[in-house]
Amino acid sequence: MTDFIEENSKNAAFGAGPLVAILMGAFNGARFLAEQLDSLAAQTHQNWVLVASDDGSTDDTVRILRAYQAKWPAGKMIIKEGPKRGFCANFLSMACDPSIRADYYAFCDQDDVWLPSKLVVAIENIGLNQGSFAYVYCGRTTYVDENMKKVDCSPLFSFPRTFRNALIQSIAGGNTMVFNQKSKGLLEKTGMVCHPSHDWWLYQLATGSGGIVYYDAHPQVNYRQHKNALVGGIHSLFARLRRMRMVFNGQFRFWSDQVILALDLASPLLTHGSKETLDLFRKMRDAKIRDRFRLMEVAGLYRQTWRGTISLIVAALFGKI
Repeated sequence: MTDFIEENSKNAAFGAGPLVAILMGAFNGARFLAEQLDSLAAQTHQNWVLVASDDGSTDDTVRILRAYQAKWPAGKMIIKEGPKRGFCANFLSMACDPSIRADYYAFCDQDDVWLPSKLVVAIENIGLNQGSFAYVYCGRTTYVDENMKKVDCSPLFSFPRTFRNALIQSIAGGNTMVFNQKSKGLLEKTGMVCHPSHDWWLYQLATGSGGIVYYDAHPQVNYRQHKNALVGGIHSLFARLRRMRMVFNGQFRFWSDQVILALDLASPLLTHGSKETLDLFRKMRDAKIRDRFRLMEVAGLYRQTWRGTISLIVAALFGKI
């Protein structure tokens, strides 16, 4: 894949300003895909390239992608074949690809709708704050139903975005994330790790390396809730019960196993403090109950809501972290 900046900066139809590589994971998304592609085309910031990685769709997803590729300017969309190992691996196959080069990068789901200001808001935020460190813009979403009718908004998280939180909680969907080259470099260096989710992984890597994660209180994405969505709204009663069930059936502990293995691979990129926190987390998980809460307190682990804190305490009590 050719260098995006070198090739696409020659095309005046792409617009001015920083080049954004939009990384879309696609799989059997034909029903809502066109609406998402239209929302990308309607972005106020037009200097972007879409990389769509299809993970083996059996519906009309690829046909729709090719139709838009044909009507957009040459080079505006690149369609590639995904690794066929699930959504996380599909997104990481793009984020870890060193041949994909731009000024900024944005994860993109196939069935949402972006507000026209999505990229402008993110780019301005990153441009004002980034330095020689990983910087990730993310934020809340507006939950909508299949007909784009507003249902609710995702929670407003106000606690600091730190590694001590990232170890045990993912606060924002990848569909809201826009990040700089330093962040992508972290993903490239660690490569195709086995992890529960690409967005949670980026949150952990960015904060663990001493970077900054900005959480926007104002939603820029309409997040469609439907029965085929991989990750849905997180504060319905059903979603809360589902999360508790995942704790007690061992799913969350299995995810923690994956997180620790992935972070061990990323150890050279982590700050000294992050390594100490990870070591305490590791010890806490297998400690006797009388030591478990002391180690959790020393590590400073926390979640963003009181309900999340209660579920963390319950999980620790039963050795399910």
